[in-house]
Parts: sequence; structure tokens; C-alpha cells
Amino acid sequence: MLGNMKRWTCEIIENPVKKAFPILSYPSVQLLGVSVKDLILSSVLQARGMKLIADRTDSAASVSLMDLSVEAECFGAPVRYSDNEIPAVTGNIISSAGQADALKVPKIGSGRTNIYLDAVTKAVEAISDRPVFAGAIGPFSLAGRLTGVSKIMISCYDEPEIVNKVLEKVTEFILAYCLEFKKSGANGVILAEPLAGLLSPSLAEEFSARFVKEIADAVQDDEFIVIYHNCGNGTVRMIDSILSTGCAAYHFGNAIDMAEMMPHIPPGVIAMGNVDPVGEFCNGTTSSIRGRTAEILKKCGSYDNFIISSGCDIPPMAKWENIDEFYKAARDYYTRRR
Repeated sequence: MLGNMKRWTCEIIENPVKKAFPILSYPSVQLLGVSVKDLILSSVLQARGMKLIADRTDSAASVSLMDLSVEAECFGAPVRYSDNEIPAVTGNIISSAGQADALKVPKIGSGRTNIYLDAVTKAVEAISDRPVFAGAIGPFSLAGRLTGVSKIMISCYDEPEIVNKVLEKVTEFILAYCLEFKKSGANGVILAEPLAGLLSPSLAEEFSARFVKEIADAVQDDEFIVIYHNCGNGTVRMIDSILSTGCAAYHFGNAIDMAEMMPHIPPGVIAMGNVDPVGEFCNGTTSSIRGRTAEILKKCGSYDNFIISSGCDIPPMAKWENIDEFYKAARDYYTRRR
């Protein structure tokens, strides 16, 4: 485990040169020569992939897989695996108050959680020159996978007691999962709460932020921090509730303009974003991703608390030449500023 993470965030803000911090893990399948299915079922491959990425890139941190199906699968939701795509939840398991009441909180270590915990343990042993972050889903996003997106959005208005019942149980599980990552030696967790981006600011406060805050309050300390991720297009409008979670850093998707977001972020809090992971890392060219990275840095690089990143996790088959060019564009920007 790498030292004091509160000091790490302060040093990033104080350092005039910032290292890029994309959500980069799945493209390790190309370096390993394995399928996505192989990767998600093997802690050895996950850790080896994280190490290969760390060796290839000068990233601010190493990140494990952002797999938002793991926790839902533990609760009993069906999941589809694929050789080339990230796993996906294919059906909901809660459609009534009775099912919400009967929902049991799984034990940590069930399903694939033991694989992901072991992967982080192995990665921490192999990577010592930068922090290692685990990945977990946020409470509202997990509740939405268990009940269905349309159902939970309607239930926030019509049956809030059901939503709250599910949220209480999934929060208990996520909190315990994060604590196990902490025990594994991780320096923090990236908590992905994308579904909350569909809520109004008041509903985001009621059904997401207060549960995220419960998790952050319980797990954060000098050695372990929470990075909140939300790739919704309403994050600027709901930024007050997002900041109320008390997370150490915030990561935003490419659905928003980071230049519009940055004035809302307190100077002592890190904000990250937001080069399009599909449009640029997958489908762009070295020229286009360099231009887009430079454009965001031109708008936001003057903020001491800004770190250039991808807008979300980078897909498995993203072009490595584009990933390499993204890092080069970031380095070139800060070289010119010296």
C-alpha cells in the first residue's frame, strides 16, 4: 500500500505537472492475448494486466476493472459474459415490495468478488510506484440493476419505500466490499454511480448522495479514499448533492463540458475527466485524440485540481496507439507549461 492518500491528493494539486489518470484496465486483454471473459474470471490475469499497463504508461494510478455486473450477480441477477465486451446484467430480480423485503445481502467473497479482491491483492504486490484503486458500483446504480432502470426511475416517485429498502441492503453490501478492498491493500476505490446521472438534483440527493456518503464516511481515512464517478449529462446541475458525499475526488463523463464543471469544484478537491472513451479511444485517430485531449487541457489545465482522464472506463478493444497518444498529449501540454 502506498502511504498517505490525503497527502497524495494534496501533492497532485500542488504539483504544476499532472500525470494523466484514465480509467484504463480492460485494454489489457490485448497485451495479455486473452478474451474479456478470460480476464474477468482470473485474478492472476487481472493483476498481470494491471502490471503490464503500469509498465507501459506513466499514469497517476493503477485501476482494477470497472465491472458493474459483479455486485448485481452476487445478489442473483443474471449476467451475460462475452469474449470482447464487458459483462452485462440481462434481467432484474426485484419487481415488488415483497421481493425487496426478501432480498438477502450476500456475503463478501460470493460470486466473483473473491476474484476481484484477490486481483487487487496481487496488483498491490506487483505495483509499488503508484496507488492502486479497486472498482465498485454505486448504490443507486446497483439498485437499478436489480430492479430495472425504468422500474426504479418510476418507483422513486410512486414507491420510494421499495427503493429505499433496496438501497439500504445494497449499501450494506457495497460498504462491506469496499472495506475488504481496503484490507487487500488497495489505496482507494472508484465508486461508479452512473445511473444517478438520470435523476433530478433533489432525487439524486434522496436516492444516491446520502447512501454514497454513508459509504465514504465509513471507509475513507488517510490511507484509503473514494473517487466518485458519474458519467450522466446532469452532473453539473446536481453537483451540490455530489459534493455532499464527501468523496476525496470526482470523475465525470464526456456527456458534460469539464470547463463548465470545474468552477463548481472546491480548489482542494480533485476533479477528473473526460475524453470520450468510445469516440476517441476506440474510434478516433491519433490526431483526433491528441486534439481532443489538448482542447480539454486548454480549457481546464489552469485549474490546479484538474486531472485529465477518460470520460469513463476505456473499452477492451480501444486502440493502443490512441491510448499512447493520449498520454503523450498530456505530457506535452505540461512540458510546454514549464
